[in-house]
Amino acid sequence: MKLFISFTLASSLLLLFLSAALIGVSNADEYHRIPHHKSRSNNQRNRAITEDAAFWKSTAQALLQAELNKKPIEAKAKNVILFLGDGMSIATVTAARIYKGQKAGKTGEEEQLTFDKFPYSALSRTYCTDAQVADSACSATAYLCGVKTNIDTIGLDVNVIYKDCSTQNEAANRVSSIMTWAQAANKGTGIVTTTKVTHATPAGTYAHVANRDWEDDYAQSFDGVDTTTCDDIAEQLVLNDPGKNFKVILGGGRSYFMPNTMPDIETKENGRRRDGKNLIDEWKKAHPTGKYVTSRDELLNLIVSGTDAVLGLFSPAHMEYFMESSTANNPTLEQMTRTAIQMLQKETNGYVLLVEGGRIDQAHHDGRAKLALEEAIQFDLAVAAALELTSTDDTLIIVTADHSHTLTINGYPDRGNNLLGLSGDMGEDDKPYTTLSYANGPGYDTTFANGERINLTNVDTTADSYLQPSAVPIGSETHGGDDVAIFAIGPQAHLFQGVYEQHYIAHVMAYAACVGDGLKFCDAKSSSSRHGAVPLIMLVQFVLVWFAGRLLFRS
Repeated sequence: MKLFISFTLASSLLLLFLSAALIGVSNADEYHRIPHHKSRSNNQRNRAITEDAAFWKSTAQALLQAELNKKPIEAKAKNVILFLGDGMSIATVTAARIYKGQKAGKTGEEEQLTFDKFPYSALSRTYCTDAQVADSACSATAYLCGVKTNIDTIGLDVNVIYKDCSTQNEAANRVSSIMTWAQAANKGTGIVTTTKVTHATPAGTYAHVANRDWEDDYAQSFDGVDTTTCDDIAEQLVLNDPGKNFKVILGGGRSYFMPNTMPDIETKENGRRRDGKNLIDEWKKAHPTGKYVTSRDELLNLIVSGTDAVLGLFSPAHMEYFMESSTANNPTLEQMTRTAIQMLQKETNGYVLLVEGGRIDQAHHDGRAKLALEEAIQFDLAVAAALELTSTDDTLIIVTADHSHTLTINGYPDRGNNLLGLSGDMGEDDKPYTTLSYANGPGYDTTFANGERINLTNVDTTADSYLQPSAVPIGSETHGGDDVAIFAIGPQAHLFQGVYEQHYIAHVMAYAACVGDGLKFCDAKSSSSRHGAVPLIMLVQFVLVWFAGRLLFRS
């Protein structure tokens, strides 16, 4: 019997060894089949000296110890700041991290974004009720209102009919946002964005609209809408709850608030509105102690202590890309974020603030990866500013995205290879390809000519205007349907440790701040805590009475 067991074990070990050897040969063959793969560089061989096994073990042990030392903050969040990187896919986060490092003279891969260092992270599933790949409207309704809905609609549930104003006006179809819940709890509220303040993401905080494009009455006219009964997005921001109560509104989109008889202060072109309304003047009348600003200088010189509310519209449409804003007197996203927090810190009961890096998404649509990464870096600086100005003891900060994009990081580039450059590999057509590319988009025209790939050997793929290659010719690159990341720090941030439906985010914010539907959990928790304290109080009282009795007896 023992001989049989020994034979069986020996045979099994031999088969295991042969299988491993075959797998190794197979993997080796697969590696060598990679076309024209380059040999490893001297830099990599030199790096092996300092990044040996001891190096990686020590870094892993440090990370492990940090995780073991991590303690959740169970307190109520007085303040909530939601940072939304529009279109900031996981590939964008990775690329931005590398790009940031390379701009600082590092290889890049080892760099960290500010929110990379947040203690908690998760994944968000972004599909909408009628779409596999989300847009910024239905996704905004999810993470701001806690309800998934149809694509191209905002602040309404699945019963809304696209472009149907009657269903937009039905109260039963409307869903409120975290801003409404916060205002009901007497908290300050505000929005900051690099897009128009009427664009889909910021509109998710205050609007109810059957078509995200109805940003003003002029846009509505193309769909034959009766603008006297169907409020556009700009109107809802200035005239309706909760938008009219915002303490901070900073972004672009001036022309959507101006009548078409009024020239813009910057471009001198007339506004867009056909109804004759000057919504900027309407806002000023409603906020006599507020301040309207249109430039970086005006914002930075704002006397926060003497200003009750601020409306900043810095461009007729979207604010300029950061890399193309040298001639525009625009504040950066970081500067707007700082002012917003300083304004809202005056609120006794705390605040809820949305900050959007909106032009990450639009640069991706344009097929300009470098611009998208620059916008992501500006977004990261805004997050860093918020961390500096607040305390993690009472402020929950969440960083996430609304949807993905088709950007990919590909090939086998060496460590430290210029992220915006060529991968160092060749395709089967013996032509190089870039590390960054899109599945679709306008870059197709700079990738193919006469049915063949263009040779990029002498092309400056790092140029600001370069369009990354794409496989499918589309004038505007599309969104992606993959999950996006959630990063969190502060009270209740530990509730982000898994894979969640996107609308879960709004409910965590509500619970953390004890507003909206989160109140019932907070009340239950508070009640439980009070009941739990009763036996302890009774025990202390019993001990005191017993001790007093003993003293009395002895006397």
